[in-house]
Amino acid sequence: MDFTVKDILHLEVAPALGCTEPVAIALGSAACRVLAKEKPVSRLEVWVSSNIYKNGLAVSIPGTQGLSGIDLSAAIGAFGGDPQRRLEVLDGLEPEAVEQAVQFVKAGHTKIHIQEEKTGVYIKTVLTAGEDRYESVIETLHDNITYLSVNGQAVEHDDLLGNTGDGGSKGEQLGKLEEWLKNLSLAELLDLVDDFDEEDLEFIQTGVTYNTRLAEYGLKHGVGLGIGKAMQRLLRQKLLSNDMVLAARTLTSAAADARMSGVKMPAMSSAGSGNHGLTAILPIWAIREFIDVANEEVLRAIGFSHIITGYVKAFTGRLSAVCGCSVAAGAGATAGVTYLLGGDLNHISGAIKNLTTDLAGVICDGAKSGCALKLVTAAGTAVQASLFSLQGVVVEATDGIISHSPEQTMQNIGILSTQGMIDTDRTILKIMLDKQFS
Repeated sequence: MDFTVKDILHLEVAPALGCTEPVAIALGSAACRVLAKEKPVSRLEVWVSSNIYKNGLAVSIPGTQGLSGIDLSAAIGAFGGDPQRRLEVLDGLEPEAVEQAVQFVKAGHTKIHIQEEKTGVYIKTVLTAGEDRYESVIETLHDNITYLSVNGQAVEHDDLLGNTGDGGSKGEQLGKLEEWLKNLSLAELLDLVDDFDEEDLEFIQTGVTYNTRLAEYGLKHGVGLGIGKAMQRLLRQKLLSNDMVLAARTLTSAAADARMSGVKMPAMSSAGSGNHGLTAILPIWAIREFIDVANEEVLRAIGFSHIITGYVKAFTGRLSAVCGCSVAAGAGATAGVTYLLGGDLNHISGAIKNLTTDLAGVICDGAKSGCALKLVTAAGTAVQASLFSLQGVVVEATDGIISHSPEQTMQNIGILSTQGMIDTDRTILKIMLDKQFS
């Protein structure tokens, strides 16, 4: 089965309000609450994969003034979430619902379990209301509810959740898309750029609008770690010089500052992650001020970035011990930057190899405000890797995990993520749990 760029955008790119892991947890409990209707909730029990646990543990929940926690994410979804909004489930969250959720958690009515045998995206929620039990299961994708039941009896849920009829099959569609992507060469991936039509470019522009809005908020308010604002201040003090690398770093980190601090603004995600979306889009948007190029070409470059990001994630999986913002969205960004700067297929190949050898060792130790530092690195390295390649500076295939072809290089990242980093992932989680409960 052949797919189109519209399929890639439909399955890989979507608005997400807040970090996608706590939001997905909230979505699962919100779906249960829809089934329970007005019955008072007495208990919430949630089972998550270790990857979801790691990423949902410490990051701020949107609309809560910096509150965090998997138990609180679930409770907030139950008391104030709208599952029809999918990854924007908390868009209409009211302060009263947050307070209800906080008191519910404090009273000990939530319990969280880690299912270590599950990998990637997996969330099972059981909500108890009176004598009834309501269950939801989310798998593969953060908004892919595959199962809903009342007292053990499965119920149809497309209409209930405002789906378009593909709710339970979305994960299957993604799997087929990823298998298709895996068989394409970089040349074929590049050829897809010509297939973006006006409707596609408008959608890509919407993603730019979402993510630059987050960056503008971060630059104005200095939220989170305030990295973007700090870099802007260093520039004004003439301690840094303005160039493509700094522009990419500043814009991308400012957006990450805002998003990871729980600012109630959606990001346009890529390959299931809002931070991937920031990295895949904003470095390319930032460098346009330094070159003479039509806006349509900028948007095509960003579309290419989404394609490459999805290609790498097809090999690494949605969640792993390797930082996807660095190796997947970073690869997308450097490919998009190189395309926008007039590079050919060889230049794009070289840029991807340069970035991979630089950032392959960056681990994912959960979602948190410090992710903005990793996005600073990814954004700057994406531009730098491109500029080096355009000057003929490309790492040799004899180096480490780098291969002669860009395709095999990106596939090697997948092998590293899915086979080589399993114990690393467990160790990261153990350190985080020891710290939490010490």
